[in-house]
Amino acid sequence: MMISPEGYYEEYLRGKTKGQIMSAIRGLKQEIGLLKNTMEGPDYGVKPTMHPSEDTRLYWTREYLERARQAYAEAGGIYTLSKSEEKAADFDANMDAICKITFSIGGYFGGYRNYVVELSDELKAYIKLWEDEEPLVLLDDDSKEPFTKDAFIAALKDLHIGEWRRNYSTQRFGYTVCDGTQWELGFEYNNGHKPVKFGGDNSYPYNFDKFQMLFGIDETEEDEDD
Repeated sequence: MMISPEGYYEEYLRGKTKGQIMSAIRGLKQEIGLLKNTMEGPDYGVKPTMHPSEDTRLYWTREYLERARQAYAEAGGIYTLSKSEEKAADFDANMDAICKITFSIGGYFGGYRNYVVELSDELKAYIKLWEDEEPLVLLDDDSKEPFTKDAFIAALKDLHIGEWRRNYSTQRFGYTVCDGTQWELGFEYNNGHKPVKFGGDNSYPYNFDKFQMLFGIDETEEDEDD
């Protein structure tokens, strides 16, 4: 059972000094990192899920961190972003200027699927097949209606993609996989911002399944392809 952000504040932050609050902030950031590492591990999902799940704990720890930063400011502190936080903040600040998203996933033997989302005044999505384009209807999981541009951007914001590593590899966990699945994700902007790219080789961000669902990709579809 997770407590609310205000409950966290009352129990752990009220009356604390700036130094004590900063210590709590560091602990929350460490907890977020540990949860992500657990969910990105190659064996995640093999063992029974804890309750609350890592995903639930991650959500609420983010909320506690936001409340702790607020408490730190209220105590007179000036919070300085880390380099990774600066990258995430920059990504979030420029999300409304995204004009094109390209997502490729597949492998040497099974081929690749190339998904493209163009964001101008409207949203246009398609699967790129060599020189051909196959229209793709992206459905909002909440409304079950086709995504609008604003709704799609909002869904991306909820995934905290700016916090992702630029590259994911199994070597991080001490082993190498030959062939398998590779993926690339790129963002282009209409405000002069430099393109941002992510990618991986048989290794994925902790919420990669949720990201794929935005493109209508789910585990069932992947299993059928196999």
